[in-house]
Amino acid sequence: MAFDNIKLDKGLYTSSKGFTKSLEEIDPSENYVGTELEGLDAFQRQLKRFNIKVNSEESDRVDKFFQTTDSAVLFPEYINRAVRQGMEQNDILSKIVATTTNIDSFDYRTIESCPEEEDKTLAEVAEGAVIPETVIKTKEELVRLKKRGRMLVATYEALKFQRLDLFTVTLKQIGAQIARDLSADAISALTENEDIEVSTKTQIDYQTIVELWNKFDPYTLTTVISNASTLEKILMLPEFRDSNAGLDFHATGKLITPLGAEIVKAPVNEGDFLLGIDKNYALEMVKAGDVSVEYDKIIDRQLERAAITSIAGFSPICSDATKAVIISAE
Repeated sequence: MAFDNIKLDKGLYTSSKGFTKSLEEIDPSENYVGTELEGLDAFQRQLKRFNIKVNSEESDRVDKFFQTTDSAVLFPEYINRAVRQGMEQNDILSKIVATTTNIDSFDYRTIESCPEEEDKTLAEVAEGAVIPETVIKTKEELVRLKKRGRMLVATYEALKFQRLDLFTVTLKQIGAQIARDLSADAISALTENEDIEVSTKTQIDYQTIVELWNKFDPYTLTTVISNASTLEKILMLPEFRDSNAGLDFHATGKLITPLGAEIVKAPVNEGDFLLGIDKNYALEMVKAGDVSVEYDKIIDRQLERAAITSIAGFSPICSDATKAVIISAE
């Protein structure tokens, strides 16, 4: 089959489409429908071509990737996928972000549409009268993108005899940390927005959560974000000892408030707070590509200092879709 004869080189990484999409164009997965290779993507077929096992008790050693110059080209994509797997396993952005925008530069100016109170309903328009307007405009500030990442520091000699399943765990830890950093950036973008409504309470109780829920009309409170200390207080509320809520938490670990909003534990530690959002309208994520791996160094076995990075920023969309509660003892 075609995948056995593909010439692999570094140029697949320099394409704007990325490694996997570029490889898929050369070796489309649709050509394998009805064969034993159906369900594998182009990268996975290359692993099979070189008989590289990465995720089993019989996984190969790292040096299996470097048996040929072609198979060595696969190693950065293996690292990329392991890191992204760690990010996905520690993902909370999908519960916070309304939309994701991919850009190819560091400069990005987003749009906003924040209607006044009287604009939130469609008024009856008399014949010949002016139809009310919803104004969409470009924000004055650029979205600030941050480069997050970790440096992979190791020699090829130190890694080449290690099993790939163990190395995958280490890479997933890097991905998990990047995911936590991105989540903290997302929450900061929401809390630092001066236009959101902020109220102060002296304690966490059921009434506080109900009041937060009630402020969202015409939006819907879909997600409640809090840090570990606040979450501990919420879990001790009598309403969370309800049999159904308790069974859901004990059986699945999934937290649902008595009002139906999902609770997300935030990777921040400053003070007690509740942040309520309608995830469908609150936040935009802006990315300059996906996870980036320094493929040149890795293919050439120069692993002493190889960077794994992600460039992203966050911008509030509609301020009314976010409400904050600060818990203060004073």
